[in-house]
Amino acid sequence: MRAEDFGDPLGWSAVAPRTTASPAFPSMSPRVVALRRVVISALVLVVGMAVASGCGTSQDSPTGSESASVPSEDSEATTTEVSTAQSESGAGSDSESEQDEIARTIDSYRDFNERQARLRANEPRDVPNSALAPRHLNVEAFPVSLVDRNLIVNGGPPPDGIAPIDEPNYEAVADVDWLDPDEAVLTLIDGDEAQAYPIRIVMWHEIVNTAIGDDPVVVTYCPLCSTGVAFDRVVDGELFDFGTSGSLYQSNLVMYDRQTESLWTQFDGVAVVGDRVETQLPFRPVATVSWAEFAAAHPDGQVLSLDTGFDRPYGRNLYASYEDRDAPLGGYFSGDADPTLPAYERVIGFSTESGATAVPAEALAGVGITTVEDVVVWHVDGMTSPLSGADVAGGEVIGSTGAFVSAVDGVATNFSANGDGTFVDAATGSTWNGLGQAVAGPAIGQRLERVGHIDAFWFSWATFQPDTAVHLPG
Repeated sequence: MRAEDFGDPLGWSAVAPRTTASPAFPSMSPRVVALRRVVISALVLVVGMAVASGCGTSQDSPTGSESASVPSEDSEATTTEVSTAQSESGAGSDSESEQDEIARTIDSYRDFNERQARLRANEPRDVPNSALAPRHLNVEAFPVSLVDRNLIVNGGPPPDGIAPIDEPNYEAVADVDWLDPDEAVLTLIDGDEAQAYPIRIVMWHEIVNTAIGDDPVVVTYCPLCSTGVAFDRVVDGELFDFGTSGSLYQSNLVMYDRQTESLWTQFDGVAVVGDRVETQLPFRPVATVSWAEFAAAHPDGQVLSLDTGFDRPYGRNLYASYEDRDAPLGGYFSGDADPTLPAYERVIGFSTESGATAVPAEALAGVGITTVEDVVVWHVDGMTSPLSGADVAGGEVIGSTGAFVSAVDGVATNFSANGDGTFVDAATGSTWNGLGQAVAGPAIGQRLERVGHIDAFWFSWATFQPDTAVHLPG
């Protein structure tokens, strides 16, 4: 099955874990220690990304992604957090030398980022018309940009500092003994072929250049937006390979293709600036489900192996407690998030004939199933969040979701939840699992038509789909 068979279902064509005990800064006063920890916490995601790149912040090669500097919002957010910490810890009477020390911590980090960005800007690229930051700011070279090019900002590591997997290895479901049953995996299905991409791996790489069947595809994951998305890598006969640009757009991963070094937003697979601007990658439906769900539904499936060619502490969560935030990270996100829902509320987003729709995941979990026009959306309990704890496994239970055309054999019908992670259709009385497979009844062995959807934090969905409707189940 080709990617174009799915059409354009979404309408897209038009931190490092916290530690509890630390003898850090033993020679400093308690007030300085407290203030400095606040500064460090404001920068923890950048440090985590540098760890993911395997090159740390002390490397000679740059850690910036070639934007001119961290936006002013970053410094404003940091200053606010320091001021808050001062008032809360009684540090208002700190000596001038102590406050100077905190200021030097902030300024040193900012200066370091700016120096590294300047270095990257002066490095030659093999591609003559590269749009990698900060080159994307050159209006003469790139007169068209589909987004505000000034909002494509430094994310931390250099291009491919967070190393994509270009030669993935897979193992059989039966051979996997290193995944927790409730652990989250991205699933890519094409006919009888099924692949699982454990988030414990893709969190550290964000991009996998691979294939399913004879079709080259790219599987992507942006931890900051909680978006797992896949695309066809062939457009108009041209094959693309993708890397991590080191930049972010409104907290979303910005990819680049190695053929032209154009910049592509991961959320929608669109080239936003560069020689391939306005090119749309064909969408591939991906579901985020528990390992147990995938293994039960696809015992003959393939699983991305830990044998990636990289030495990473797979299973550790770089973004612990990140999803507990109230607002997107300053410096990576400009402006205010849409206030309709909390910024980090999880939603299931998709498009119908009426336009983009978001279903709040927590509300869906309360009822189990809902229907939006001709789309049935359901929730299966069990899957844990890969972003809530110090480890990917064992996080907060959030459950998994699925979206399908509400029809069996082309005949529209209603579905209801059985309460055990399965669903029954009114037309045939068949029982369906969370991945849309009939496991009992007259339709056994059939599959429901998948609706391309994306599981995301609300702020990200609303950024890319600003005219979205919100459907509250029940």
